[in-house]
Amino acid sequence: MLHVIYLIAFTILAVFAIGNLIRNLVTLGIDSQRRYPAGGMSSSSFGQSPFRTSSSRSGSVPHPELLDDTGNVINEPLLVMRSINVEDAREQLDALYKSSPGKTEETEEDA
Repeated sequence: MLHVIYLIAFTILAVFAIGNLIRNLVTLGIDSQRRYPAGGMSSSSFGQSPFRTSSSRSGSVPHPELLDDTGNVINEPLLVMRSINVEDAREQLDALYKSSPGKTEETEEDA
């Protein structure tokens, strides 16, 4: 009897999951074919950040991490990575370790 209850419960959950999947696919298909007004992203704002607020999207607010101290949108890369060799990385990590507040005198003698 318990097996039948599990089977019915998981069948109901599977029907809900498949229904939700189909509903999301239909919504995605409709949204992908929707035409947005040209005022949102014009050719003059093509090279600018997509997070800036415009008059047509006055209700949208960019994430606070994309704003500088004055509240303007940052228009530069947020992550810049440079390659360094292993020795430089090890020296930087050793310098961080040596300047850490939890370092004791015993660890210097071990090294």
